[in-house]
Amino acid sequence: MGRISDDDIQKVREATDLVAIVGEHSRVQQRGREFWCCCPLHHEKTPSFKMDPATQLWHCFGCGEGGDVFGFVMKTDDITFPEAVRKLAERARIDIQEEGGTGVPQSKKQRLREACKEAEAFFHTQLMRSPDAGAAKARSYLAGRDLGGEVPKTWMLGYAPGNGAMTAYLRSLGYTPDELVTANVSVDRNGVLRDRFYERVMFPIHDVSGECVAFGGRIIGEGEPKYLNSQETPIFHKSNVLFGLDKAKAKMASTGTAIVAEGYTDVIAMHEAGITNCVATLGTALTKSHVRTLSRHAGKRIIYLFDGDAAGQRATERALQFIGDAAGGEGMRQQADLFALCLPDDQDPAEYLAAHSAEDLIKLLDEAQPLVKYGIERRLSRHDLDSVEGRARALPDALSVLAPIKDTLIAKEYAIEVAQRLHVREDDALAQLAKLQKPRVYDDEREERPERPRTEAAPLRLTDKEANRRALEQELLGVFVQHPLEALPFADGIVKLRWHFKAHEAIAQAVVGELTMNLNAAPALLVDAAMRADGEAASILTAAHAHEDSSPDAVIGYLLRELELGDMEDEAARLKAEMGRAPEGSPEQSELFQQLVDMQARLTEAQKARRPLA
Repeated sequence: MGRISDDDIQKVREATDLVAIVGEHSRVQQRGREFWCCCPLHHEKTPSFKMDPATQLWHCFGCGEGGDVFGFVMKTDDITFPEAVRKLAERARIDIQEEGGTGVPQSKKQRLREACKEAEAFFHTQLMRSPDAGAAKARSYLAGRDLGGEVPKTWMLGYAPGNGAMTAYLRSLGYTPDELVTANVSVDRNGVLRDRFYERVMFPIHDVSGECVAFGGRIIGEGEPKYLNSQETPIFHKSNVLFGLDKAKAKMASTGTAIVAEGYTDVIAMHEAGITNCVATLGTALTKSHVRTLSRHAGKRIIYLFDGDAAGQRATERALQFIGDAAGGEGMRQQADLFALCLPDDQDPAEYLAAHSAEDLIKLLDEAQPLVKYGIERRLSRHDLDSVEGRARALPDALSVLAPIKDTLIAKEYAIEVAQRLHVREDDALAQLAKLQKPRVYDDEREERPERPRTEAAPLRLTDKEANRRALEQELLGVFVQHPLEALPFADGIVKLRWHFKAHEAIAQAVVGELTMNLNAAPALLVDAAMRADGEAASILTAAHAHEDSSPDAVIGYLLRELELGDMEDEAARLKAEMGRAPEGSPEQSELFQQLVDMQARLTEAQKARRPLA
């Protein structure tokens, strides 16, 4: 990946509606010119997250975060700035050029999506209407697993006949061989274009917005591989996509809980049983990217639902890599708590629901264990705890689960609990815990995010006067940035103001400098410039009030006068203090007295001219 040009960044910014992006995460309501919602970045019941469509800036008065649309996507998706630009460019169907990089143009990606959509329709039509024996077998297979009736229509299930039928159909629609191979719906065998899927029940895979981006095919009868998934393509990345998320996200948001199963049919069976907050991974273990995605939709719990068979047990072990996240280790981003549940009698969710009610499964889900505790119980169950030798082997095995969080209080508490279970000394268990090596964590490959400069740490405690001064300075900066054309005549006053907070001074200089070079700079561009001077600039600049009853120039003039009045009061107090320290009757005291008289006269005149903001 290369550097994205400023022009392309601006194109993406202008093509993106902040309110629409935020509206995908929380219900938005309009109040005057602004829009408000409950903050998608933290849990709250009363809306404190505001958006200004005119400036395309947002601010949350609950958690203090703020910024532009790129900043919002960076925080909600936990991605870098370039990744946020690429994501929004893809959404807006904008081709971006990256210096020194190779990428797939958005126009080509759109063609791949359209090819997948046409393939989805073809497979579905074959399943629902084809008189061929293969399609009949596919319908029989689905009916035998309680996936008949309306289920194929709801999930756009299909049948792939093979024999080049799908490829021929898409070629007749104008898709090129390169497009079909790149979308991974066709394969090139020694120069001959063939269908990738044949004689399989087809499960279309949709992204979070509901667009078809890939497929999973289940063979009918005997054969290998049993399941065949699309390979990675420019529009499909297994570590980021979850089957059923487009249908499950609403219930996840309303319940705060996400359920992760292991197969397509499990997800469909659970949805059809009314448990509609379930998704599945796509032939991969759960990744940290999956966890971040699910945490955005389900803010409380993620329940990893394991099959009872051997494959399910292997998945259990893979899930233990998230122990560090599940325990909420220091420095972790806010995410949902991780739980785990293994179904009894080696059943998968579809099998369990065939034999039990949805209420029975819901009860089991409610009793799911925290992932840390689940992992320890799994390790202990391997050993004969009735024998001395078994307990001796069980201790290091169970404690190894805690290695990623060995330095946390919760790890020590679990170690003590394990010691009590195994009848060993607590000090011995804690000593073994301390000796554990933390495992190396392999996360999804990401670009390095540069650190934003910080000009100063926020003071721990301010006097009422200092707090009022800080609020006025921040309000002035916010209004200035949000109304740059009206603020331009005040630029000289902004620069000369005696800023009491270094961060505000750095932000003011950066904003005025950017505006001087680009008189047409949009508010979001000024925020970017300020962020380069101070990493907390976005939250400061987006917190300004709407002031709908006053013009921006009136507000800026008022705030400047209030701050200048405060400066005069401070100067008068300083002169008075210095005069008191000067030798009585000295020329220095006389000079300070005259300066104080002059300052008091100016201060009195300014106070008389003081007018409240309309």
